[in-house]
Amino acid sequence: MGLGGISIWQLLIILIIVLLLFGTKRLKNIGSDLGSAIKSFRSSMANADKDDKVDDEQPTSGQAASPQVSTSKTSQDTDKNRT
Repeated sequence: MGLGGISIWQLLIILIIVLLLFGTKRLKNIGSDLGSAIKSFRSSMANADKDDKVDDEQPTSGQAASPQVSTSKTSQDTDKNRT
């Protein structure tokens, strides 16, 4: 018995049927496309992890900036106080 009750002979028969249906050229293209997709996914995940680490180390300007309240009086404020 092989994987989950499937024997090696059953796997070979399935492989032969797949080869007959798709052909070796199409299977080669599918394999290379799948490999490049996995490679691209891994590199984008690695870049996302690096970006997250950089964001954790350096807060963005929106997060670090606190609202500044102006304490100086404007000309309108001084005019209101005079009346």
